[in-house]
Order: sequence, then C-alpha cells, then structure tokens
Amino acid sequence: MPIRMKTLAIAAGLGCAALSVAATAAPVAAPKPTPQTSAQAPAAKATSTAPTTSPLLAQDGAPATTIDPHVGQPIDGRIGLQPQVTKNGKFAHWMHNGVLLPVITAICILVLLLLAWVVVRFRRAANPVASKTSHNTLVEVLWTLGPVVVLVAIAVPSIGLLQAQFKPAPAGAVTLKAIGNQWYWTYQYPDHGGIEITANMLKEKDQVAPGERARTDADGPRLLAVDNRIVLPVGVPIRLITTSNDVIHSWAIPAFWMKLDAVPGRLNETSFTIEKPGLYFGQCSELCGARHAFMPIAVQAVSPAQFAAWVAAKGGKMPGAAAPSSAVIPQPGAEGSAVEAAQANAAEAVTGPAANEAAPTPSSPSAQGATGNPAGPGNAGH
Repeated sequence: MPIRMKTLAIAAGLGCAALSVAATAAPVAAPKPTPQTSAQAPAAKATSTAPTTSPLLAQDGAPATTIDPHVGQPIDGRIGLQPQVTKNGKFAHWMHNGVLLPVITAICILVLLLLAWVVVRFRRAANPVASKTSHNTLVEVLWTLGPVVVLVAIAVPSIGLLQAQFKPAPAGAVTLKAIGNQWYWTYQYPDHGGIEITANMLKEKDQVAPGERARTDADGPRLLAVDNRIVLPVGVPIRLITTSNDVIHSWAIPAFWMKLDAVPGRLNETSFTIEKPGLYFGQCSELCGARHAFMPIAVQAVSPAQFAAWVAAKGGKMPGAAAPSSAVIPQPGAEGSAVEAAQANAAEAVTGPAANEAAPTPSSPSAQGATGNPAGPGNAGH
C-alpha cells in the first residue's frame, strides 16, 4: 500500500512538470510582434523596390520619353502640316491655313468660273460673229490690280515670317552645331563643355549584324529612329548652326518649321524655341548621295532641369545664366579644324614639313553615349 501511494505521487509530479513546461514554451514558439520588428518590415520593402538606375543614363543618354504618335512625326492618312511646337511654326501654320489656302482656292474657283463662262458665252452657236474688240480698259485695270493686291496680301506676312526665322538668338541661348556627313549627323554643344554626339539610323531586326542594337517601337518610327538622340530644353532659345564635312545636307524638323542647309565651308545660323516637351523627328531634306534617305534626326525636348541633368550625365557643364555664347565655332576647312589638319598632313607627306606651321588644335573629347553598335560613329553597319 505505501509503495502504491508512492508510485501515484511520482506520476502526479511528472504530469504537473510536463504541463508547466508546455505553458512556458508556448509564448516562445509564437512571439507577438514588437514595435522594432514592425518598423523594420517597411524599411526592407522600401529597399527592395528602390530604383537602381537613373533614366538619365539610358542607352542614348537621354531621359525616358513616351512617344506621342500624333506629334513630331508623320501620321498615316493625315492631310496638312504637322502640329507645330514653335512660335514661327504656329504662325506659318496659320498663314498656310488662313491665308495661302483660301487665296489659292478662291483663285482656282474664279478661273474655273471664267473658263466656264467663256465656253458658254462665246461658243460658235451663241456667238456666230466674233467680236473685234481688242482693248477694254476696265478689264485690263482689273487683271493688273487684282494680282497686285493678292501678292501684297501674301507678301506682308511672308516677309515677317522670313524675318522671324533668321532673327539672331538672344543671350542665354543653347548653341547646337549640326554637322552633316555622308550619311549621318554629328552634333556639338560648344557652350556646354564640348559635348559631341554622333547619330546613326537604327536598322530593323532583320538588318542588324551580331552585337548591334535594332530599332524598337520605343526608339521611334522606321527610318526615323536613331541610336543617339539630341536633347534640347523647352522654353529656352536654341541657336542652331549647321555646316557639312562633304556635300550639301539640310537639317529639317517639320514640327519646328525648321529647314536649314548645311553647306561645306560655311556656317548657317538660325534660332527657335520649343514650346512643348516631346520627341520630334526629321530627316536630311537635301539630296546628298546614295544613302540620303537614311539620315534621320531625333530631337528630345525636355524641361531645363532635365536638360541640365543630361548635360551633367554626358560629362558637360552648364554655362553662366544669360551669358552670350563666346565659344569659337570652327567650320570645316578653317584653321585648326580636323579637315585642315588632314590636308596639312597630306601636304607634309608629299612636300615635307612647312616652316613655322602651327600645331592643329586637338578636338574635344567625345562624350558619346553607348549605342551597342560596334561599327562606331558614322552610319554604323554600312
């Protein structure tokens, strides 16, 4: 009997010990979240979703931009001019639709009515005996003064538009030098640290060689997309200078109402101001050789702050505020240019070095963005 009671006491003690262990272990298995743990969770989530790259360091070095299919490029089935984003372009658009088109339509209708009247009134059946009248003062005055009035009505806005197109750029304008080559464009920003960009047309997927980047819809339309876009600020005057290294080219952007010839040995200049951000396309519009149709132009218009960030990403620097351009813009063939240096080297190889010959000025380092095209600058892949 005492042994049985002792056994029961030991069993009861072991059961109580097991229950106490289970009660003590339960909070450890499922702890309640503390303020420190709940604060760390959002931090980890924010770290995992933080951007790792900047849009200013895209493949062409320009900020990411969504292409508007109705602005800055040809529109399938559209009749008329492209929507204009410069002051001169809007004025020219109004002049085309409000002056030229009505005048041309009125003249055509008038001439058609006169021809119809002559056919009916002076046909043989209605007028068997022809008139011998040789002069009519009223008619001669009308057909002399009428064209004069029409020409004056067209000339007044035309002269104003022509003057505005070649108005010198004000102080603080961004200088862009466009150089035509067979068959690609080279761009320089002389006021922003000598940034230099070479733009080639992007080919289609079935045309690229191994290692080259093919065109995508994000780059632009076929035959208009380039591997390196030029970037310009919105609302800031642009001083455009064009020249050429070989033959005559023409820098043309329809949405800017801009077409300026690039002539070898000359510097042509004009100015404009872009009023709307976006991506705008153009082409060389001067017959310049076999691949004339493959010299597209792509301009990305961004805010001044984005433009400054792009300049910094390309290794350039912003000039002082409202400072007029003081950069020397050499033209091909001028003293110190690359063409002049090449000609001097060729002459030296034939005749020997010339006395007191000045050393050519080295060109500024290129801040060319990555294109993925191993052929390098100049009509890559051709």
